[in-house]
Amino acid sequence: MKEKNSDDNRLAGGFGGLRINSRLLIPVPYADPEDDYTVLIGDWYTKSHSSLRKFLDSGHSLGRPQGVLINGKSAKGDGKDQPLFTMKPEKTYKYRICNVGIKYSLNFMIQNHPMKLVEIEGSHVVQMNYDSLDVHVGQCFGVLVTANKEPKDYYMVATTRFTNTVLQGKGIIHYTNGNSPPSPQIVKAPVGWAWSLNQFRSFRWNLTASAARPNPQGSYHYGQINITRTVKIINSVSRGNNKLRYALNGVSHVDTDTPVKLAEYFGIQDKVFKYDSIFNNPSQSGTSVIEQPNVIKFEFRTFIEIIFENHEKTIQTYNLDGYSFFAVAIEPGTWSPDKRKNYNLLDAISRHTIQVYPKCWAAIMLTFDNAGMWNLRSENTENRYLGQQLYISVVSPERSLNDEYNIPENCIICGNVKGLPKPAPYTISS
Repeated sequence: MKEKNSDDNRLAGGFGGLRINSRLLIPVPYADPEDDYTVLIGDWYTKSHSSLRKFLDSGHSLGRPQGVLINGKSAKGDGKDQPLFTMKPEKTYKYRICNVGIKYSLNFMIQNHPMKLVEIEGSHVVQMNYDSLDVHVGQCFGVLVTANKEPKDYYMVATTRFTNTVLQGKGIIHYTNGNSPPSPQIVKAPVGWAWSLNQFRSFRWNLTASAARPNPQGSYHYGQINITRTVKIINSVSRGNNKLRYALNGVSHVDTDTPVKLAEYFGIQDKVFKYDSIFNNPSQSGTSVIEQPNVIKFEFRTFIEIIFENHEKTIQTYNLDGYSFFAVAIEPGTWSPDKRKNYNLLDAISRHTIQVYPKCWAAIMLTFDNAGMWNLRSENTENRYLGQQLYISVVSPERSLNDEYNIPENCIICGNVKGLPKPAPYTISS
């Protein structure tokens, strides 16, 4: 049994917002909004998810999407569009903006309304006003917007970034006391990734808003923790033999018939995959790749530095499940140890995704204190599906319930572990 491709549901149109609110005892650094709205933006292909998979399997790229949608729609501007959201005059609203697309970074704006950024991927940030925000694939921002403009309808706009052909999706916000249609004039999205990079640098963690936790992963003082291992990850693409594959450090991941976590849990990983088939410090990846399971192993509770280098002409975005990390730097060029002087070691945001602009590198830092098998993947669906991902094994040597649960009783047992006796259960450490 292979791991289920979670992108199938998204490509078929099955996606939605999941709101996570702070517990009542945890103070939130802004007043309760009048209402809380979810805005799902993303590029859109008209072909079915099964057709897109067959297209990739045949060695072709997905190419350009057919449009951009906001909550599954795009306003035509013919006066017949229904508003997506309604605001009362002088009231402040929270918008949770998520790029749920397949491929493209998007610039998001609300016509004539500044957005006060208050959250990024679950972390409170130093609050600043922005006329527009670059939201990369898989990223979510929380903003406050006040209805203090002329009473009428206004557009919210999502525009593709870093593309030769610009695609745009629109939605309408309605003031309850206004009847005028929105003005057709819309400010264009900024040009170039340098503007986007400067925006990234302006984001700061709000250290006064319950940011710290007692462990190193959520500490105010992450910049003072000794790095125990540095891993550089370079993305590449191969088009040899009429076959399209994407890779990390020259390895293009392929799923195994036995899920890698099951193989490790039952102790038969040597029959399914090999650990650390990639090097910590690879040379620049070429165009040839090896297709095999890509699993690296990190020692439990060690502080790791991961460098992403993008030598390609397209932007990359990565997600690491099971963890948040500190996004400490994005810079042009290639990384070297002396680049650490450019790191933000005080208030970098604790988040789950990181973008890497063309011909640039990005650095993240985190403590691997969550035992399990975790997926580091490209948020570009095409890249991920064709191998641009890997698994990270973090094993607790204690086999303790303090660190990891036992296998669920209803877990499907398949592949090479089918019929094997279950390992001894974890116990609670004293």
